[in-house]
Amino acid sequence: MLVSKHNDVVSVPQILSLEDFMANPPDGMEWVDEQLVEKTGMTLKHSEIESSLGFYWRSYINSNQVGGKVYTEVPCRTYKQGRRPDVAYLTPDLVSEFGDVPTLPQSFPLIAEIVSPTDLAEDLFIKAQEYLQSGCEEIWLVFPESRLVFVMTDNQVLGFKAGDVVSTQKVLLGFNVAVDELLS
Repeated sequence: MLVSKHNDVVSVPQILSLEDFMANPPDGMEWVDEQLVEKTGMTLKHSEIESSLGFYWRSYINSNQVGGKVYTEVPCRTYKQGRRPDVAYLTPDLVSEFGDVPTLPQSFPLIAEIVSPTDLAEDLFIKAQEYLQSGCEEIWLVFPESRLVFVMTDNQVLGFKAGDVVSTQKVLLGFNVAVDELLS
């Protein structure tokens, strides 16, 4: 299989099923609706927010000796897809259980998706629900251009805007960051 990527042609392994994806997840790709799909639309701002949030979560787990690991663009399985959340936190227990697998066989407990200009809001909320149905306890949807952050759990959706402080609800309890700082 050949995939066009930024006007270059790169070879990716033949992926015919979700199980193939889980065993050998190609960089920058997800398994969606039974086909390999390239993640696109990342901008400098998207990458900067992804890096910042990963840093904030890492700093929090280190300074509070919570343990676990923070990842960016790492593959996981939902109940029906192979996904790559922008930022993800794995608890110490799950690191012990799954730390060396090529693809996490469930959603991460805490996930952040940074919205790209090419993303459709409806698709992001559907993806968030997919994560929540597959083991995720909390997901942050970060909208850089509108300066909004939505925090979703299985029983609530909270919205934060510029001037607010967004905080975790179920995972990494006690973590918070000003929306303006995160999106600066």
